[in-house]
Amino acid sequence: MGLPKARKESDTTRLFEDGSIMRIRVWEVAEPVPPSEHRFKYSCFYGRPGERVVLYDNERGKGDHRHYGEREEAYTFKDIETLIADFLADVRRERGQD
Repeated sequence: MGLPKARKESDTTRLFEDGSIMRIRVWEVAEPVPPSEHRFKYSCFYGRPGERVVLYDNERGKGDHRHYGEREEAYTFKDIETLIADFLADVRRERGQD
């Protein structure tokens, strides 16, 4: 018996006093989400209600990428720790904490 279709690794949400939201969700999946080659599905979101400011995700057909404001660009996935560190660095920069 292999892995279930998906196993939740992380699901955390932080609400900031200014009304912004940060949510990190990571699942280990049985098969990579093409064209990604790793076995993780993730969504790391920072924004406000109705406004996406920073989003790292991977989806079928697009693979690993990030949205920063209106810009969308490829993201080179190394591992979960680096993904979260890169995302948090963007959030800190956006919040003026860098």
